[in-house]
Amino acid sequence: MNRWAVILFLAIIIAALLSQYASPLPDGLERVAEDLGFLEKGESPVLKFSPMPDYTITTINNEKISTAIAGITGTLITLAFAWGCIKLIAKG
Repeated sequence: MNRWAVILFLAIIIAALLSQYASPLPDGLERVAEDLGFLEKGESPVLKFSPMPDYTITTINNEKISTAIAGITGTLITLAFAWGCIKLIAKG
């Protein structure tokens, strides 16, 4: 098996399993916005209709499955972006 396929497989498994243990507390930027009183400014209608608000998928009722799929999706998007950047750099 190709080593990149193994890395992709492990990344997906880790994202699916470890996403269940993510902290429900606000991240750093959200905490600063809360502390300084401008958190509500980030709640624009555009953000309220995000495809994965708060790292969940709203169309899936099971919270664990929803979070796992959101983690997998985020991992795949990140890996695809990194792969694209590497391909662009390698051409130059």
